[in-house]
Amino acid sequence: MALHVPKAPGMAQMLKDGARYFSGLEEAVYRNITACKEFAQTVRTAYGPNGMNKMVINHLEKLFVTSDAATIIRELDVEHPAAKLLVLASEMQESEVGDGTNFVIIFAGALLEHAEELLRLGITTTEIVEGYELALEKALELLPKLVIREVKDWQDISQIEDVMKTSIMSKQYGKEDLIANLVCKACSSILPADAIKKNVTFNVDNVRVCKILGSGLHSSQVIQGMVFKRQVEGDITKVEKAKVAVYTCPVDIMQTETKGTVLIKSANELLNFSRGEESLLESQIKAIADSGATVIVSGGKFGDMALYYVNKYNLMAVRLPSKFDLRRLCRAVKAVALTKLNPPTKEELGYADSVHVDELGDTSIVVFQNQDQESRISTIVVRGSTDNYMDDIERAIDDGVNTFKAITKNGNIVPGGGATEIELASKIASYGDTIPGLEQYAVRKFAVALEVFPKTLSDNSGTHSSGIISKLYAAHKEGKINHGFNIDGTGEESVIDVEKAGILDLYLTKYWALKYATNAACTILKIDQIIMAKRAGGPKPKQNSHSDDES
Repeated sequence: MALHVPKAPGMAQMLKDGARYFSGLEEAVYRNITACKEFAQTVRTAYGPNGMNKMVINHLEKLFVTSDAATIIRELDVEHPAAKLLVLASEMQESEVGDGTNFVIIFAGALLEHAEELLRLGITTTEIVEGYELALEKALELLPKLVIREVKDWQDISQIEDVMKTSIMSKQYGKEDLIANLVCKACSSILPADAIKKNVTFNVDNVRVCKILGSGLHSSQVIQGMVFKRQVEGDITKVEKAKVAVYTCPVDIMQTETKGTVLIKSANELLNFSRGEESLLESQIKAIADSGATVIVSGGKFGDMALYYVNKYNLMAVRLPSKFDLRRLCRAVKAVALTKLNPPTKEELGYADSVHVDELGDTSIVVFQNQDQESRISTIVVRGSTDNYMDDIERAIDDGVNTFKAITKNGNIVPGGGATEIELASKIASYGDTIPGLEQYAVRKFAVALEVFPKTLSDNSGTHSSGIISKLYAAHKEGKINHGFNIDGTGEESVIDVEKAGILDLYLTKYWALKYATNAACTILKIDQIIMAKRAGGPKPKQNSHSDDES
């Protein structure tokens, strides 16, 4: 029996042929850092109000034009394992706060960039990681001291609008007043009057967006209730004070449970056979009408015979194929979705002040509207010239809604425009001087990494960044801790008091972003070996069909 001798010694002899293996500083750590730096650089130019848009075409050939980092990283199919860790960190930020995804990637990229300089000076990864963790601890300890105000009344639109504008401004600069006003109206209208006393949790899903081509953004509006881009099935197009019955099954002649063959000998028998089915269907729809229902909403189709009886008993028929839309509608009108065509009880019927068909541009819509404050769902109807433009407006609205949710969790506000980061940087740099050992170098680099935010804001605005940084440090040394970068200003006006200017950030966004970015950077620095198993068999991934010859 011949003994199989592996071709290569070391790690390769353990793994299958085709496996890839990288180890040590040169192969593993520097490779990872380079990939993450490239990735951070991509989204860095999209940061802030003057950030540039990216055009991303995903694997389904769908086009995205946006500066929203969450969308960019979701649609870019990132293959590199270290860069994927950054993506996971920013996804956690998205689910935790709903904003600040770009912050996480840029900061983690800056930390890794400075770690590379320290590694080349001979400092070990362990000392760098320990230094970064000490600096993070200090940053999270200092952050609550920088809070400038707290939003306590969620119903006070003027207070919330100020905070919301900053997060919307980074996506849609110049339109933030209009969008913030729409979002505030939509969010505050679905909260009960005593929401703060009851400690109500705000659900982001209760603010819907309906995009309709045509007109301009100024024609956008907030509607209490739900809006669907559909036509009604029957003849009735408007019902006031509607009682809504919701069914998940089709409204049609019910199929019999067992299949059988019926032998029909004469025309009379055929007539009686179909009449039996018709009378059953009529009795079902009559029972629904008798229960008080005036609108039938179904997740399935309406049969021709059923529609005849629906019109006969003056019922409005609406079909919603999406089960998610059915669930939301049930929440909006307080109805119970029924699985069989049985008449609903009083408790199962929903109520809407008005259900009507409208036309916006050349799009027909069905509106379920509730005028009272107790409406559980509100819809922002967005108008615009192209689908891509409206998608980007929707992302800005999404950021605004998430900001509102974060305020209901924690209303603390910190100064924006890089003011918070510069104050933290100067305090952490001083703290670094008090630490013995080599960790102090990493703590100081953490402080330098924080400068990346005002630097990026000024670079993206076409201003000389090193001059801005020195002006900010000078202002903060004089005790002006709320001074940050003004993207509209030049010369002396490039540094202003951001609290007076209304450039505000959420405490929660900074808190979680610092945490997630530092954790991701430390995890990447702790990797010293990359072992990539041989890919499994099966079809090879499809290559992009747009070759150079075709373009």
